[in-house]
Amino acid sequence: MTSKVRALGTWDVVVLVALVLVVVIGASAIDGVASPRFWRFVTLEVIPIAIIALPMTLVVITGEIDLSVASVLGLTCAVMGDLWARGVTSLPLLVVLCLLLGAVAGAVNGLFVTVFGLPSLAVTIGTLALYRGLAYVVLGDRAISDYPSSWTDSAVSAIPGLTIPWFILVVAALAVLFGVVLHATPIGRGLYAMGNNAEAARFAGVAVARTKFWLFVATGTMASLAGVFWTFRFASARADNGNGLELAVVAAVLLGGVSIFGGRGGMIGVIGAVVLLSTLRNALQLAYVPANTLTIVTGSLLIASVVGPNVVGMARERLRRRRPA
Repeated sequence: MTSKVRALGTWDVVVLVALVLVVVIGASAIDGVASPRFWRFVTLEVIPIAIIALPMTLVVITGEIDLSVASVLGLTCAVMGDLWARGVTSLPLLVVLCLLLGAVAGAVNGLFVTVFGLPSLAVTIGTLALYRGLAYVVLGDRAISDYPSSWTDSAVSAIPGLTIPWFILVVAALAVLFGVVLHATPIGRGLYAMGNNAEAARFAGVAVARTKFWLFVATGTMASLAGVFWTFRFASARADNGNGLELAVVAAVLLGGVSIFGGRGGMIGVIGAVVLLSTLRNALQLAYVPANTLTIVTGSLLIASVVGPNVVGMARERLRRRRPA
């Protein structure tokens, strides 16, 4: 009985219950929420956010953060568009080059954080501006949109018999991979140890600097993958693609129960939060809620994501203390 109460008190369950409530209330109160078309748009919005949120979860658990992800996405779109305009028409080659670009961008962040010992918040705020500026240097105000329809259509084509894009299967596979690494391997235990006490983790044999470096590389690579999907989804490469997306990613990670101070959180809550935020945002748009109000809602949920897990944790601790020995 005690284990059941403890499970029901976790923040992951709170997020999933909130998701169910939003879906049920939205479907009953707003026309169109229950339609397959609505869930297609929700899924298309979930894909790039989830791709970036997966490695971001691991980064934040270690006590770091990467705010440059949206700029890496934009730089990827710009480089991809420029290469296409210059005659690089091989899709596999373009994708590989873009992923390498993201890995290099992430490695730059990791280098400054792990080798020079600079705080990741300051470093990634700097590279947020740097990478976005480079995107404008590469592409300027141009919009490259003459991609073959076979590419753009295939990127967002639906699973046979459903309206959900097939690319969500790639996201699901990545979620399983990152979830297994975090929750079922020594690497994951090391990440939690780093978040709780990096010095103690180092004395315990965890390669703190090397692990954090490769986490930033993974974050940059996944941001580039999101950039490739973004380009094909909208059939347009622009330097401002994904502008402000880092707020949605960080909000999803924190709302999913990952502590901003590190050492706490899980993958299930983050995935639930990504879907919750996208569902809520699209439902409110169907209800003709102004864009400014949507920003206020996102900011409020971001605050709730910081306060909420602490409140739940305090409630669980009080319940534990009241339980007879």
